[in-house]
Amino acid sequence: MPNERDIEIVRSDWEKVELMADTAATLLYDRLFALDPDIRLLFPPDLEEQKLKVIRMLGAAIYGLSDPEVLIPILHLLGRKHFAFGVRARDYATLADALLWTLRQGLGDAFDTQHEIAWKSVYAELAEHMQADLPLDA
Repeated sequence: MPNERDIEIVRSDWEKVELMADTAATLLYDRLFALDPDIRLLFPPDLEEQKLKVIRMLGAAIYGLSDPEVLIPILHLLGRKHFAFGVRARDYATLADALLWTLRQGLGDAFDTQHEIAWKSVYAELAEHMQADLPLDA
């Protein structure tokens, strides 16, 4: 799991993101689809409900970092569900790029190198657990 300092940074950043949740979700999906237009096919035409889901899911995962015994099985389940929806291993890297870009846009100068490193650590941990039960060729 990420260290306590990384978790603290990510939680602090997330509190700011939650204040601009709709904008952040719009930025995230716009960037995600710009990076890989094929990913758009995995989502419904109307993204309003999906935007709310992604903010809730990310928030729950971020706040759940302090309780890995609860969080990790949930991440495994989410990973299996996302695989069934068509999400593949390469999509996690694309989402990481889109998320970091979104955080840079939304948090501005506050999103410095230390914050980026913390987010990369946390995201890598979350993504690793979401992919843990997937086929090797996923």
